Amino acid sequence: MTGTPPPLPLPPGIRSRYVDNHRGLRVHVLEAGYEGGGRPAVLLLHGFPELAWSWRKVMLPLAQAGLHVIAPDQRGYGRTTGWDAAYDGDLASFRLFSLAADALGLVRALGHASVAAVVGHDFGSPVAASCALARPDVFRAVALMSAPFAGPPALALDTANAAGEQADAGTAPADPLHADLAALPRPRKHYQWYYSTRGADAEMRHCAQGLHDFLRAYYHFKSADWPGNRPFRLSARTALELAKLPDYYVMDLHMGMSETVAPQMPSAAHIAACRWLPDDELAVYATEFARTGFQGGLQWYRCQTGGANSAELQLYSGRRIDVPSCFIAGRSDWGPWQTPGALEAMQASACARLQGCHWIEGAGHWVQQEQPGEVARLLLAFVQSA
Repeated sequence: MTGTPPPLPLPPGIRSRYVDNHRGLRVHVLEAGYEGGGRPAVLLLHGFPELAWSWRKVMLPLAQAGLHVIAPDQRGYGRTTGWDAAYDGDLASFRLFSLAADALGLVRALGHASVAAVVGHDFGSPVAASCALARPDVFRAVALMSAPFAGPPALALDTANAAGEQADAGTAPADPLHADLAALPRPRKHYQWYYSTRGADAEMRHCAQGLHDFLRAYYHFKSADWPGNRPFRLSARTALELAKLPDYYVMDLHMGMSETVAPQMPSAAHIAACRWLPDDELAVYATEFARTGFQGGLQWYRCQTGGANSAELQLYSGRRIDVPSCFIAGRSDWGPWQTPGALEAMQASACARLQGCHWIEGAGHWVQQEQPGEVARLLLAFVQSA
């Protein structure tokens, strides 16, 4: 990380400050509704490649309804410091339950014994789910956005007495998906495994089109503005089915993400007409990621693809999220469908008190930025009913 960040262009009513979260982080936090005391808190957790800034449009409406709204730059992002930015650094600190512990430490540091709800978008969604799973006494409701929670991995019963199992104890069969994707007539790879490679940060940070244009194309490609985002349910987790996903999820085998999104760069006229992410607001992301790089966020994916997150979640095998929950996503978002069966598992078993799945028209993956009014309305209704 290099340079001193410039002041954020925040609207009146949202403040920026730094908080020690008791876990070695100096957390950069945006807050609204911080005046006085006694307000119930809502914690907003961003995803990739986003920031606390991503919640700027929903914070004031929630605060005006009487909530203390807290949005941190999570470990690996933005103006939060104290994390290891090296690819070969402290990877374990980016596991889901470490990120959940970061959230707990921040909540306590800000003077709250509990929060009315934790809200997570994109990769912030599994962090929020982990918060609710591990500490339902603190995170008393959970709203998951764009990424459904399918529940902890199952642990098979009575394997010690099954014939032929002893010799294979402790081993797992290799996942054939990646070889199958590479063997397609148009060879492909899954974006999470690309994000886990050593070169992904440099390929995006120092891309040919420049960081600002890379992020413009990336955000456009996954938004409702891109006409190809017409998601549907996939039948199975197979190469042939996953190859139906847009290129930002299942990429050409020999291309990086900056090359993948470049052909989808919107026109100058489209950019000028974009109200949900005008160029001056996009510049905040470009400035921050130019300073920090992407590796902090990419470490999260390495914990996922390397199996560390799944291994830790096994402790909760058979457990459900028992606090009130809801799911929110854009109608044009492929995120809820990218993992076949996850949405159905969330609805059927993973969340014991699921109060609804809400699909917002005119929004893609960046739902709280594309349609902030409707997101704020749904979150407020959820918090008031939980």
